[in-house]
Amino acid sequence: MSISSFKAPGKDASIPTSIAPWLSVPNCLRALEFYVSAFDAVEIYRLESPGGGMVARLSVNGAEFWLSSESEDNSDSAPITLGGNSVRMILTVQNPDELFEQALKAGAEEVFPVGEGHGWRLGRLVDPFGLHWEIGHPLDA
Repeated sequence: MSISSFKAPGKDASIPTSIAPWLSVPNCLRALEFYVSAFDAVEIYRLESPGGGMVARLSVNGAEFWLSSESEDNSDSAPITLGGNSVRMILTVQNPDELFEQALKAGAEEVFPVGEGHGWRLGRLVDPFGLHWEIGHPLDA
């Protein structure tokens, strides 16, 4: 049985199985604005709390991810607060050169430029919140 065909007893089959990253950042609103500018992300959901916390769901051409401000109790810390992270996002797009440059103009820093290697056209950058993004596509695409 494949995951795509899995249906737990009593569950609605119209809800597709998916995995979406949840990124903790120091300032969710600033991050949302960055991803809209850098990656043409579209905000599809937002929840703001009276205390200033925020959660948002974004989509980059159908690829969804979540954002939230890091928590005060350190149960959900941002990579920049932790001094690093172990997650790297891979954003697969038709034109990586264009989106990479757009992200740099929006405030990202280049780790390595877009180039070809290991069967991909790919570049790597770090966003203002300490998260690493590889932007590219397979060469056989």
